[in-house]
Amino acid sequence: MREAAGTRTATVMEAIRTRLASRALSAGDRLPSIRGFAGAMGVSPSTVVEAYDRLAAEGLIRARQGSGFYVANLAPPLALAEVGPRLDREIDPFWVSRQSLDADAETAKPGCGWLPADWMPNAALRRAMRRLARADDKVLSDYGATRGLTALRRLLARQFAGEGLDVGPDRILLTGSGTQAIDLVCRFLLRPGDTVMVDDPCYFNFRALLRAHQASVVGVPWTPGGPDIASFAELAAAHRPRLYITNSALHNPTGATPSAQVAHRVLNLAAEHDMAIVEDDIFADFEPEPSPRLAALDGLSRVIRIGSFSKTLSASVRCGYIAARGDWIEALIDLQVATSFGGASPVAAGLVHSALSDGSYRKHLEALRRRLARARRDMAGRLEALGVSPWLMPRGGFYLWCGLPEGCDAAAAARSALADDVVLAPGDVFSVSQTASGFMRFNVAQMGDPHVFTVLERSLRAAKACG
Repeated sequence: MREAAGTRTATVMEAIRTRLASRALSAGDRLPSIRGFAGAMGVSPSTVVEAYDRLAAEGLIRARQGSGFYVANLAPPLALAEVGPRLDREIDPFWVSRQSLDADAETAKPGCGWLPADWMPNAALRRAMRRLARADDKVLSDYGATRGLTALRRLLARQFAGEGLDVGPDRILLTGSGTQAIDLVCRFLLRPGDTVMVDDPCYFNFRALLRAHQASVVGVPWTPGGPDIASFAELAAAHRPRLYITNSALHNPTGATPSAQVAHRVLNLAAEHDMAIVEDDIFADFEPEPSPRLAALDGLSRVIRIGSFSKTLSASVRCGYIAARGDWIEALIDLQVATSFGGASPVAAGLVHSALSDGSYRKHLEALRRRLARARRDMAGRLEALGVSPWLMPRGGFYLWCGLPEGCDAAAAARSALADDVVLAPGDVFSVSQTASGFMRFNVAQMGDPHVFTVLERSLRAAKACG
């Protein structure tokens, strides 16, 4: 009986917390009367009294003698799931990220965004760790410099020069990750309510991060040659976006590469409408040969390049970078100091620099490109046998953006597959307009287990039956 009473009290407390998180109750509002709420919840008045007393002890509400209970003057935490339209969890970018990150070793992850551990250059990383273990004690114990490890920034500057982007190490800022790089840029450029343009479809964590920044998101239709330029021009004129965020090399999720003509037109429109651009270059090393880059064409005037090493080196060694004009880098340094006190971890940056400087890394990339080319071809054939058709065959990388058989809903298929320990990435996760319910993104490197195709076939049948 005592356990049941405790459960009822917790239920009442959760009902109040939900109202606070959704802003149905705000600071200073009076809570429902004890007797009235007891009737609405189907519990005794004493249960509501106990729940209100506990919430008061937590500081969420406060009692006024003879008047009742009121919401304390504390802003409740922002519940990101409540910002914007409520989505089914199977098509919510937070849900997909959490399922992929929290999956156990037995769960197959063709919907995730990274390579299997045995595809990564682990031997080079172990050598880098042994070298770093012999470094000066300060490397292992001190904060890093605000810009990050000089040697790694110089290495990046040399790489950029090879593609025609002339930028010195002082205009490169190392960050804790690629995601932190975008977060810093958003903190720097955006205010709540500002409009940001993204591709439709786009990388789902762009949508998640912009939701956290309370930005207004507008999607521009994506084509095999890049963003649809007519739509881009129309949307830019109508919404005056502060920022455009995109992948230019091997677009996520489609694998497409913008043409040089489209890249030039995007830059002209950005200048016309005073729009900054974030170019996420995280998949660049998967390209067989370099494609046109907005940052190189623009010279980092209004384009900010970001990237990291999580796709080709290690997602565990967290280190990203930002390359931008000098005055923006100075402001971003201050933001990074304010939010994380210092630059990227000297240990992480040292590991990355050592591994990238290892002569075996270039050979690793060459072998990886060949292996992925075979996997894209083989998995495309196996998917075609199930009626799943690639939108295009990418030049590189590990994604296939695929149309499902007529009548199949990707979210329903993902829901069914999860019951069989397979995490999929349904199309509407990536779509601002929610018009990709018949698409799914597949990671070809994560599909070697025959169990994946057995479950996928069953899930597609179930999704079609539901439709």
